[in-house]
Amino acid sequence: MVELKTETSIDAMHAAGQVVARALTAARKAARVGVTLLELDEVAREVLREAGATSPFLGYRPSFAPTPFPAVICASVNDAIVHGIPTDYRLRDGDLLSVDCGAELDGWASDSAISFVVGRPRPADLRLVETAERALAEGIAAAVVGNRIGDIAHAVGRVCRTAGYGIPQGFGGHGVGRRMHEDPEVPNEGRPGRGLPLRAGMVLAIEPMLIASGEDGYHEAPDGWTLRTNDGSRAAHVEHTVAVTEAGPRILTAR
Repeated sequence: MVELKTETSIDAMHAAGQVVARALTAARKAARVGVTLLELDEVAREVLREAGATSPFLGYRPSFAPTPFPAVICASVNDAIVHGIPTDYRLRDGDLLSVDCGAELDGWASDSAISFVVGRPRPADLRLVETAERALAEGIAAAVVGNRIGDIAHAVGRVCRTAGYGIPQGFGGHGVGRRMHEDPEVPNEGRPGRGLPLRAGMVLAIEPMLIASGEDGYHEAPDGWTLRTNDGSRAAHVEHTVAVTEAGPRILTAR
């Protein structure tokens, strides 16, 4: 069931989204060579604490997970696509890092992710991240009243495939509201004009995930959470929480 949010509710989700935006900005600023992923998690925790927000990630345990998630961010390095658990791994020069974060504030949630290179970047990584961000922008542009979920999926997938990148099947965006994950699912590939019609008041997390090699294969790491590319190629993940409104898409997690 898809809940349509009121303008007041969307404003409240924007407040939560701005906490997420600040946490991601702080984590990116702190992400330098030699810094551990656990230290980045602590940076994000402090932003949430200062805002009086809680984390929908911390303690989250969906049906596939062997253990509750132990952190407030997902930190996915290089060949990790999503759901990386922060550890004592120290960032190295040239690492490609994706950071995903959520916040709950006054009963409403928002969710966002960024990808960037630590230290000196490889041109190929810059192209991968730029394409992910462009796919996200195209998906957001399609999130208008009168379109359908398939239009968002097609917009994202077209950018990714045209650039020659892979898309991990079975993972994508989702509805957001009082919980981090709500209906509907928002795939990263699909057919235009298909799927659920978009209505004012729907709030969606749109989140492209790209695999550099062009292959789609991935596997679950032994920790039961992290998804890694099968061929060891690098991956990027970006995300915004977006409200569908009569005036057009409203990005609630804009930084």
